[in-house]
Amino acid sequence: MSQPYRPGGFQVLPPVVKNLLIINILLFLLTYVLEIKTGFDLNEYLGLHYVTSTAFLPIQFITYMFLHGGFTHILFNMFALWTFGSVLENTWGPKRFLIFYAICGIGAAVTQTAVVGWDIHKSQEAAGKYYADKSPDAFLVFVKERGIVGDQGGVVQRFLNYLSDTKPRQDIVDFIDQWSTHKSDPVFAKEATEFVDAYVSHKVDQTTVGASGAVYGLLLAFGMLFPNALLYLYFAIPIRAKYAVALFGLLELYSGAQNSGSDNVAHFAHLGGMIFGYFLIVSWKKKSFDRFNMNNKDWFDN
Repeated sequence: MSQPYRPGGFQVLPPVVKNLLIINILLFLLTYVLEIKTGFDLNEYLGLHYVTSTAFLPIQFITYMFLHGGFTHILFNMFALWTFGSVLENTWGPKRFLIFYAICGIGAAVTQTAVVGWDIHKSQEAAGKYYADKSPDAFLVFVKERGIVGDQGGVVQRFLNYLSDTKPRQDIVDFIDQWSTHKSDPVFAKEATEFVDAYVSHKVDQTTVGASGAVYGLLLAFGMLFPNALLYLYFAIPIRAKYAVALFGLLELYSGAQNSGSDNVAHFAHLGGMIFGYFLIVSWKKKSFDRFNMNNKDWFDN
């Protein structure tokens, strides 16, 4: 039986975490340089596309998690990778940690793909209703149904919208108001139709990038292994890890269910990373328990 991994003292930057940080940062810099020097968008090529998109490649289920859409995006992901990943790699060892990270990242991609497929179907369905009656009312129904214009009333709703980064689209509301007072003007119907066409096309060709799915899996694992450890939200508010995991999970579920057209965050990818991480940890625990039972069969028989 192989010996369990025992790090020679706690490593602030264990090998897998260190190499993941290096790869992510180098690819982020390469993306920026290529964009500036040649206009080539590496995110568009290696980011995750839906399977029916002409830009889709199977390798994107892996490569997408090493790319990021901006400095803030990579900063928070790499900080979380270092914070939670270092503890988990020191606890599990490099091999198990890498397997966990990869499965959470790929699981997040699978979840995101399934959700995007459903979203495309619903978008096409909503667009069909608009095409059948190109009117201000039909356009209003479309933008509300697709979460582009949401309910902004009430203090609680506004706070939830703030947490989920859902922004009001006052420009669209104003456009519909103007159209309603000039219903005979064909320009409004033309612009609304172009908006709907572009929206549906974007749903098919949208790109998902980032290590967030894998990172949320790390957060889930940390909460399961160290449920009473204190974390600090916004570096100031103390909260136990198990409650932080529940809070982030519920917030991602709420944000994903909102389906906001102004929200470019892959919330269900985050949930997918957590779900795949949860079942992987449960599986590992069961195998460890079964192995313990087999090694101690005589004790249990007595």
